[in-house]
Amino acid sequence: MGSNSSRIGDLPKNEYLKKLSGTESVSENDPFWNQLLSFSFPAPTSSTELKLLEEATISVCRSLVENNPRTGNFGALIKVFLSRTKELKLSAECQNHIFIWQTHNALFIICCLLKVFICEMSEEELQLHFTYEDKSPGSYSSDSEDLLEELLCCLMQLITDIPLLDITYEISVEAVSTMVVFLSCQLFHKEVLRQSISHKYLMQGRCLPYTSKLVKTLLYNFIRQEKPPPPGAHVFPQQSEAGGLLYGLASGVATGLWTVFTLGGVGSKAAATPELSSPLANQSLLLLLVLANLTDAADAPNPYKQAIMSFKNTQDSSPFPSSVPHAFQINFNSLYTALCEQQTSDQATLLLYTLLHQNSNVRTYMLARTDMENLVLPILEILYHVEERNSHHVYMALIILLILTEDDGFNRSIHEVILKNITWYSERVLTEISLGSLLILVVIRTIQYNMTRTRDKYLHTNCLAALANMSAQFRSLHQYAAQRIISYTCRHLRRYVCVLDKLCFPHSHCSTLRQCFSTLSDNGEELLSLTCSHILRSYASSLFSLLSKKHNKVLEQATQSLRGSLSSNDTPLPDYAQDLNVIEEVIRMMLEIINSCLTNSLHHNPNLVYALLYKRDLFEQFRTHPSFQDIMQNIDLVITFFSSRLLQAGAELSVERVLEIIKQGVVALPKDRLKVPAALSQPSGK
Repeated sequence: MGSNSSRIGDLPKNEYLKKLSGTESVSENDPFWNQLLSFSFPAPTSSTELKLLEEATISVCRSLVENNPRTGNFGALIKVFLSRTKELKLSAECQNHIFIWQTHNALFIICCLLKVFICEMSEEELQLHFTYEDKSPGSYSSDSEDLLEELLCCLMQLITDIPLLDITYEISVEAVSTMVVFLSCQLFHKEVLRQSISHKYLMQGRCLPYTSKLVKTLLYNFIRQEKPPPPGAHVFPQQSEAGGLLYGLASGVATGLWTVFTLGGVGSKAAATPELSSPLANQSLLLLLVLANLTDAADAPNPYKQAIMSFKNTQDSSPFPSSVPHAFQINFNSLYTALCEQQTSDQATLLLYTLLHQNSNVRTYMLARTDMENLVLPILEILYHVEERNSHHVYMALIILLILTEDDGFNRSIHEVILKNITWYSERVLTEISLGSLLILVVIRTIQYNMTRTRDKYLHTNCLAALANMSAQFRSLHQYAAQRIISYTCRHLRRYVCVLDKLCFPHSHCSTLRQCFSTLSDNGEELLSLTCSHILRSYASSLFSLLSKKHNKVLEQATQSLRGSLSSNDTPLPDYAQDLNVIEEVIRMMLEIINSCLTNSLHHNPNLVYALLYKRDLFEQFRTHPSFQDIMQNIDLVITFFSSRLLQAGAELSVERVLEIIKQGVVALPKDRLKVPAALSQPSGK
């Protein structure tokens, strides 16, 4: 490094770096620092180049780790940086490019060193490296100013107080990124950190008063999406279009932190790295999410989470309660617009989930918007392209829908929003459809993908829960949406029959045998008393007839299976028995959804009745099925009532005529005969 440009490959031989990491102590007033900090070189633009940088500097960093206890050069570098930041605001006002450039470079080196230190030593050892002095080998003063805390406070001041200009953009990005790197300590600990140095300084120390101002600044950085200045806007060369070398370093760390506190499970596909138009906005968002998800300290709650939970709209003039700490106001309209535009990134989706879940002011504001399609459509597109998305992105999008559908006003309003030409929906041309019908189509498609590919119970349960939340408010369902609801239910009814066919060769866990055994064998009940658990409810008479024909083989295999289960209580269920459990759960939930719609909004959904009548043969088979009989009553009533009216109208009716008869029949159907369903049970979206 130095006044001349350097290449990454030359760094291990650089004389200034050798002196920094060597055995000689360098005073913070030495002219050496001006020489060290006068450097620029092309930043890595790929993970390969970034790895080359780390490999090129690892020897320097390790040498500093070894010698710093005797030289205190790392502390001297920190002091040089801190002294320069005191004049940074004035330098920005005076357009002092050289001074800002060197301060930027000092922070760049500090961040590179911190990254290695955090990877290779404990927090206690890291803290010592901030306190070593050059008096004698390994000496330090416990009474000296805490450089680590001062560095963190300085970074917060840089982020919140330095005006964002072309010449300060890079140093603002690197200040945010250095904080992300500092908070990466959690990545190297299996247990949750509650007494870490981050808790000590960020939650209880001198940094605490900056809490609300920092959170507000990070949010506004995300909202504004400021692009980096064009080349030539400052004296040091533009590092790269993606925000500079330090951006690459901290982005890798932030991605690791991101995966620590998000869900997994849908797949192992890594999220594609989008082209970033605003490195400052992206890094600010990552830092905000990390701060918000820090665990509470042993004796203090996370103040950054408190700030995110309590901030209000700038148009809200009501006073903050005295019990609400770290509160502030922000423009909700600008925040809403930014969230709508940025949902292609998984971190923006996590921010949306965090705000909907934790900040009631934001949730109330968003649910009151008359343009909810701007927010919902990007979420639906994430779910539609589930196979291309990272698992946590899909989960966050789904839970956002689950939270939104808990509001009846939302469930009503989405059926009033008419959309035209949804180009990304490729299964069928949708020239005109309501937002509610599109939501139903996308959620059903997500369930189908999950059932055939990932088979994640959490995912399909929450998809069904979102549909259940909406079911009482279904209005004017699109013909295709109504067909998909019924056809999806019928598909699982058929699968249910197929799996039960396999159970004609039963095992000790299959309680379907209870009826067969008790009828055909004197010792049937004795055998069945040994079954491990109730998995399947008794099946219809058609299956019983089939079982009767094979009773000798059934008894023989059941006896053998029972003997095996007696010797081992951990005998796993066959795959088809486990499948049956899942299929039965899906069927029951779908029938509850259909039942809720018929009971609460039958007159609004002639297309759903039409689809039911079209598939009535399969539904009639399950009319007396013990597992579904209670839910089938209303469905059976509707099918019987409208089938009778269609029969009276004659044969060869057109689709239009059938729909007309259904609309007329809705008025004549005695509503008191429809049994009000029990409240649908579903997991919470929070």
